[in-house]
Amino acid sequence: MHELPVTQSILDIALRHANGKRVTDIHIVMGELSTLVDDSIQFYWDLIAENTIAVGAKLHFRRVPAELQCMVCFEKYHPGGEEFSCPVCGSVGAKIVAGEEFSVEAIDVDD
Repeated sequence: MHELPVTQSILDIALRHANGKRVTDIHIVMGELSTLVDDSIQFYWDLIAENTIAVGAKLHFRRVPAELQCMVCFEKYHPGGEEFSCPVCGSVGAKIVAGEEFSVEAIDVDD
């Protein structure tokens, strides 16, 4: 359900930057660790974009892989599945370097 306000924000951003031109495509960056679901965003998009200049716009999702950095040996690594321990030293203390992103990367409009 938290996808609805996020989708509304995407629409607001698109409308604000389209300068009255019809929005055709929106490119969204989502981190692998994001709790948002592409299909849910698409579902809400189809509902809330109706009767706007963004109706029918295609959403494109680009996933950013998760990357962690061990706080013991400082190795950067990509966690596998549900295993988040460092592959070098086995420590479970890590900070997230990438994978939590969520942003609108680009908006395409008709000329």
